[in-house]
Amino acid sequence: MKVFFPPPNRRFGTVDVLGLVGLTGLLIGRYVPVAKLIPFWGCVLRESTGWPCLGCGLTRVADRVAHFNFVGAWEANPMGTVGALLFALAAVVMVLHMAFKMPVPEIELSPREWTWLRVAFPILLFVNYAYVVVKTKFPHLLT
Repeated sequence: MKVFFPPPNRRFGTVDVLGLVGLTGLLIGRYVPVAKLIPFWGCVLRESTGWPCLGCGLTRVADRVAHFNFVGAWEANPMGTVGALLFALAAVVMVLHMAFKMPVPEIELSPREWTWLRVAFPILLFVNYAYVVVKTKFPHLLT
């Protein structure tokens, strides 16, 4: 892995876009009760079959992370919690980058590191989904 630091700038880049998306999502999670305002909000798969989808719990994660309830967010969806926290980090980096010209590091992965990432991500996704299924359908197994 190689990390490069560009000269100080205010160029809007990928991290800034992710930070803006994260900031918007967390502000909505904090101040707008989406699940209560939108009558059809919910998981169609879970409502019709009883089984959760891969994204089940993400609304609760956004709400709980925005309210600093990290334990509750982790219980709803662990990988979603990590994603929400990374979005929050990107929002902080975006503010520092745009306000103070802080250089945003550019990371370059080797082909071997990309291969490990491509192998690890689906495994983590499977483990996360297994946790969500067990938490939803068989909660007695987690006590």
